[in-house]
Amino acid sequence: MKLTHRHVEVFRALMLSGSVTRAAELLHTSQPTVSRELARLEQVLQMNLFDRVRGRLRPTVRALALRDEVDRSYVGLERIAAAAAALRQFSAGRLEIACLPALAHALLPEATRRFLAGHPQASVVITPLESPLLETRLTEQRHDLGLTERREAPPGTSLLPLLQVDEVAVLPAGHPLLARRTLRPQDFAGQPFIHLAADDPYRQQLDSLFEQHGVQRIGALEAGSAVAVCALVRQGLGLAIVNPLTALELAGPALHIRPLAMRVPFHVGLVSPELRPPSPLREAFVAALRDAALAVRKRLKAAAVQAG
Repeated sequence: MKLTHRHVEVFRALMLSGSVTRAAELLHTSQPTVSRELARLEQVLQMNLFDRVRGRLRPTVRALALRDEVDRSYVGLERIAAAAAALRQFSAGRLEIACLPALAHALLPEATRRFLAGHPQASVVITPLESPLLETRLTEQRHDLGLTERREAPPGTSLLPLLQVDEVAVLPAGHPLLARRTLRPQDFAGQPFIHLAADDPYRQQLDSLFEQHGVQRIGALEAGSAVAVCALVRQGLGLAIVNPLTALELAGPALHIRPLAMRVPFHVGLVSPELRPPSPLREAFVAALRDAALAVRKRLKAAAVQAG
C-alpha cells in the first residue's frame, strides 16, 4: 500500500479539527471512512499518529512534525490554485519586458499606465539593456516581449514594426535657431554640438549626413545616451539631435524641440520570443504599446505645430 493524496487530506483534516466527527464534516464524508483512512495511513507510515484520549484524538510528536511538512505542501498548492484562477480572468500574472534604456523612460511608462488601467493586479517587470546584450537575452527567451531599434529579428524571435518617426533637434532656451520652424543641416554650421558616443549608429549616421552637406560643427562634448545629451543641452552647452521619444519626455522651459528638414528615421520594433510560451497578458500589453506609439506621433505633430 502506498501513501495517497486522500491519506494526506484525512490527516490534515484531523489535525485541523481534532476529532473524527469534525474531520468527516470537513471532508464531506462519513466518520467510518475517516477512521478507516486514518488506520490505513498509520499502516503505510508504520507509526501511530494520534493517541485516543477520552474520545478525542491527540496528535503525537511525530504527527506534529509531519503536519509542518503537509502545511508547506498545501500552501504551495493553494498559491498555484490562486494563480490559476487569476490567469483565467486575465487579471493577474507577470509580464517581463526587455528594452533599450531610452525606451524604458520614454515609451514604456505610457504603455504600462494604459495596460495597468485594465489589468490592475498584473505585475510588469521592465529590464533596460544595451545592445547586443538585449538581443542576446531575447534570443535566450528570457522575456515575454522586447523593444529594439534594430530592423532584424534576433534568432529565435519575430519582429514587428511598432513606431517609425524622425530624429529631432533639441535646443536650449533662448537659442537663436528657435526662430526657425525646421532646421536644415546648414543651420548647424559653427554651432556647439553635443554628440552621442562615437560607436552609436545614430551618431555615425549624423556625422555622415553633415559631412555630405559640408557642414562643420563645434563638437567638444559627447555623451553616451540621449538623456545625458539633453541634460547638457538644458545647461545651454550646445544643441543636439536625438530620438524624439527622449526629446518629448524631457522638453520644457529649458529644452525645446525643432523638426529637421532632412529625414533621420528612428525605428522601434516589437520583438516576440518564438519558443517561450506566450503570456496571457502579452496581447493586452502589445495593444497598450500601439496606443502609446500613436500618442507619441500625435505629440510630435503638436510639437511641430507649436514650433511654427
